Amino acid sequence: MRDPSSDEARIEQLLLELPEFKLLGLLHGASNYTFLARLGPHPPSGMRAVYKPGRGESPLWDFAAGTLYRREVAAYELSKVLGWPRIPPTVVRVKAPHGVGAMQLFIDADRRQFFGEHRGRSDTWLQVALFDVITNNADRKSGHCMFDAHDNVWVIDHGLTFHVEPKLRTVIWEFAGRPLPESLCGDVERTLADLERGTLRGTLEDLLRPAEVRVLKRRLRGVLEPKWRFPEPTSAWSIPWPPV
Repeated sequence: MRDPSSDEARIEQLLLELPEFKLLGLLHGASNYTFLARLGPHPPSGMRAVYKPGRGESPLWDFAAGTLYRREVAAYELSKVLGWPRIPPTVVRVKAPHGVGAMQLFIDADRRQFFGEHRGRSDTWLQVALFDVITNNADRKSGHCMFDAHDNVWVIDHGLTFHVEPKLRTVIWEFAGRPLPESLCGDVERTLADLERGTLRGTLEDLLRPAEVRVLKRRLRGVLEPKWRFPEPTSAWSIPWPPV
């Protein structure tokens, strides 16, 4: 679990409650309506955020309409308990120009991404890969892994997660066939316990369908099995398109 002394809770509160809300424009390359917004006037320059309204989601045959923004928030809440990977604070914002949606802190990133940086930071990429297995991420592109000015890696775009059927599609296959590192077992065990008896259970039950929460528990238990290994790609479909 991440350090409770962090300022995540403060940022979450600002994302939820700052009344001044200005849309700065659409973000290019997104398949759904995704806005860059400025929330203010605190701090004075305004807090920039990414706003994804539920009503702006493109219809999909395998994910229910109007649920992607909730999956974004569920992924963030799960990452907080696991302690990894680093996902920008993300909340469900009700009062917004285009209705309820996900509001996520904007990360001012440079041009680096997974491609070009995949030979280093093995521990970070392993955590991202495991998180994608646990959340059943159907869309882990290289560009979803970003670097800030302090050299931190942030991962974004978790709308296509938590499906009950196998959907894993990712560009991170370096760990295929490897067992779960012992160093991460405790994080997974703690998260499973929280999902079964702790506050995480109620949090995710408010965001996902009951069947999706049940299958998430099954995946958490599965990776703890002694014989479990990171999955292998099964076809060209296993890599999202475009991969960046």
